[in-house]
Amino acid sequence: MPAYAAPTKDIQFLLHEVLKVSEAPVPGYAELDPETTGAILDEAGKLAADVLAPLNPVGDREGCRLENGVVYTPTGFQAAFAAMKEGGWNGLDLPEEFGGQGLPYLMGSAVGEIFVSANMAFNMYQGLTHGAIGAILAHGTPQQKATYLPKMVSLDWTGTMNLTEPHCGTDLGLLRTKAEPQPDGSYKITGQKIFISAGEHDLAENIVHLVLAKAPGGGEGTRGISLFIVPKFLVNDDGSLGARNAVSAGKLEEKMGIHGNATCVMNYDGATGYLLGELHKGMRAMFTMMNEARIGVGLQGYAVAEAAYQSSLSYAKDRLQGRAVTGAANPSGAADPLIVHPDIRRALMDQKSFVEGARALTLWGAALIDRTHRSKDAEAEAMISLLTPVIKGFQTDMGFQSAVQAQQIFGGHGYIEEQGMSQFVRDARIAMIYEGANGIQALDLVGRKLALNGGKAMMAFFEMVKGFIKDNAEDETLAKDFLEPLKQASKDLQAAAMFFMQNGMKSPDAALAGSTDFLHLFGHTCLGLMWAQIAKAALAARAAGGADPAFLEAKLATGRYYMARQLPATGLHLARITSGAGPVMALAAEAF
Repeated sequence: MPAYAAPTKDIQFLLHEVLKVSEAPVPGYAELDPETTGAILDEAGKLAADVLAPLNPVGDREGCRLENGVVYTPTGFQAAFAAMKEGGWNGLDLPEEFGGQGLPYLMGSAVGEIFVSANMAFNMYQGLTHGAIGAILAHGTPQQKATYLPKMVSLDWTGTMNLTEPHCGTDLGLLRTKAEPQPDGSYKITGQKIFISAGEHDLAENIVHLVLAKAPGGGEGTRGISLFIVPKFLVNDDGSLGARNAVSAGKLEEKMGIHGNATCVMNYDGATGYLLGELHKGMRAMFTMMNEARIGVGLQGYAVAEAAYQSSLSYAKDRLQGRAVTGAANPSGAADPLIVHPDIRRALMDQKSFVEGARALTLWGAALIDRTHRSKDAEAEAMISLLTPVIKGFQTDMGFQSAVQAQQIFGGHGYIEEQGMSQFVRDARIAMIYEGANGIQALDLVGRKLALNGGKAMMAFFEMVKGFIKDNAEDETLAKDFLEPLKQASKDLQAAAMFFMQNGMKSPDAALAGSTDFLHLFGHTCLGLMWAQIAKAALAARAAGGADPAFLEAKLATGRYYMARQLPATGLHLARITSGAGPVMALAAEAF
């Protein structure tokens, strides 16, 4: 069965050698010295390896079960959740006034990767709670914050988000759930929601649902949508739990993966709800939660790929099959290990170079979020808004591909459930779909984010790449292996953006037909920038006599692989984009 070890050394390198967090002028970052971050990551790694990872196949095998309205989670999940609560992990980056530890979001992301890699389905219970807390923090009244947040931060209560209905997914303007105002200021919520992760379970004493519904007077479409707090159990004035609310799980979905998380059909039968934020402004309030969730899903993309990569690497080193074409590498054995074969190396390097580049991009994104909230940095806010669909869409697409590559290294054994590789593939697949399917992420990027504020954020990205190349041009090693490929990728990205600007208005289909290619082109360019920055840090550490030369050399070799073998994909994506809508739209619908 798969075993997992947290990549704490790699995360530490990114935090302190690449991002140089303790030197960054962001409130709270000065306290993030290597000893502090190392201690946090080590403890998270122990919990992940000793408690969460062993439960990953258990959750996949057992799943959840619904009996008489109660959802029972897999064996061991309750004890693991208690350990998560006891360690205060959910509150790591949440405000101290509500029981959190007040550390930066960056540290929450670094720890989050470790927990997701160990057990994605389990971590969703606290992950969704974290998102719900963010929405209440941003839009709740002082009384709502006092009522719900301390219990949610401590994980005594958990949280959910309820958007999707049987007849509407992305198009929330079709939403039918109703909210009828009551004399006491509350609302009666009636309707059905589907695909609600952690909608019902036995891990917490209360579940706080955030529900989108239409209240009277809001108009048609999304303009009439409001957001409501609908707790499973009503909360008394003294904070104790009162009567059971009229909300229940009607069904558990049978899913391809993430079996250990309860994905529910939720029925609201006149349930008591409380307006969160402004009336008829529910979409704005919900997107506070969804934007954080999308970054978290992008993290899931590479975190599951990391766990799959670790298993495939171990197998490639141990499994004896065939002989190296250059001569026996294991002459005393019947065959050589798989890892001697070039195509196996290619598959491993594809995984390794993606995962390590995506980790850097996600942590940089988390640092941008900290700059947005802690330093009120408008430029950082614009940049992370631009990058959010890239982090979510590109990393989950590539994360799934990486999990499939890891499975492929096992050959037929990868298709057998006892090896555990099938679970990584199945679990990774959902990240491409939920929190906005990746096609929607691509449309959001091209149709909205690219031109937002006159394209200011996109231009800032180009200037950042250009500035990095210019500032480091005299480093011959960096220039040859990293800066030249990055320059070409940036040119491809600029050419694609220019194509959309020139053709998007007169032929919208031309832009939309190339949207997914643009998302991937942008994603590859981002990882190219990350690898160039990683290489700069590794070269500097090597020149300074870094303590682990082998680690630094591995970084450089992996980065060179990405720049030589993966980054040229930007040219392919540009060619597809500039072919326009013609090849995509030429076939009439009835001819399919």
